[in-house]
Amino acid sequence: MSNQVRVGLVGYGMAGRDFHAPLLRATDGMHVTHVVTGNPERAAQARGDLPGVHVVASVDELVAGADSLDLMVVASPGDVHVEHAQAAIERGIAVVVDKPLANTAESGRALVELARERAVPLTVFQNRRWYAEHVTARAVVASGVLGELVRYEARYERWRPVPKSRWRENLSTDEGGGLLMDLQPHLVDGALDLFGPVEAVYAELRAVTTVGDDVVFLSLHHRSGVRSHLGATSLAAAPGPRIRLMGRAATYLVADTDGEPNAYTSWMDPDDDHRGWLVRGEESEPVASAPGTIDDFSPAVVAMVRDGAPPPVDPADAVAVLEVLDAAKVSARDGVVVGIS
Repeated sequence: MSNQVRVGLVGYGMAGRDFHAPLLRATDGMHVTHVVTGNPERAAQARGDLPGVHVVASVDELVAGADSLDLMVVASPGDVHVEHAQAAIERGIAVVVDKPLANTAESGRALVELARERAVPLTVFQNRRWYAEHVTARAVVASGVLGELVRYEARYERWRPVPKSRWRENLSTDEGGGLLMDLQPHLVDGALDLFGPVEAVYAELRAVTTVGDDVVFLSLHHRSGVRSHLGATSLAAAPGPRIRLMGRAATYLVADTDGEPNAYTSWMDPDDDHRGWLVRGEESEPVASAPGTIDDFSPAVVAMVRDGAPPPVDPADAVAVLEVLDAAKVSARDGVVVGIS
């Protein structure tokens, strides 16, 4: 292996261009050598953003030169995540897969097992674990200041009355489109990270303006006893607060919604050093942001590839997320609560 981790980035749409490429460029020890896209406009963007990068049209072309790669970052549409990651693993190339790892827990579990058998490092880009509201919520929970936890609410609500025309909007939920497979993986992963495994799932899914669902609600019953209510929609003209974590002694409230229209302007963060509020009825105080940013993810990937360090996200965690999403599909279809063993 060369001194730098040589990276092949699969896909140069929103995920590849706006999320992965900037992180990879900014990370010491990483060098994006290849981009996979068959779109001429995106190929030109990649060459402009990443001078000297080799653009190839397919994953097959990329893995044919496996000796020149140390890592593949899979930022392609969700319905081909497993196919692309498997191609890398079979050639011994370490892999980062954008969320979700797969479309089903079964296929995700098989991919994780393949990586284990081949001793190939594998992790999943659950980037929201490193966002300020999540690391701060984790610190608030650990502090015990909320007392006995009553309910966790988390939302990704947007106002998109006229939907975009992308694969996410134009594929069915079972094909990996819709918000269950786009935004709920963040919400479910966050809930599992905070409160542990889930034993029962109730879900409501509705497709109003897109082929896949664009109104999604999940209720999770954690084995720890905590209940999580997770909402995602593109049809909220007045998005609700990002987080409301209620305990018997106080509530942790995060109203800021990443630049979306906000009906809770009086609860916006006072400055960049704070994330959310600790509220006790009429009393409130801003909460200092806990340390940690998304910039911590890629250096952990470098350590995983170079030094055999643990992955920044255990792929087994991504399978647990998929088990919840699988149960949600059954729950919404049949109108029942679905248990997870």
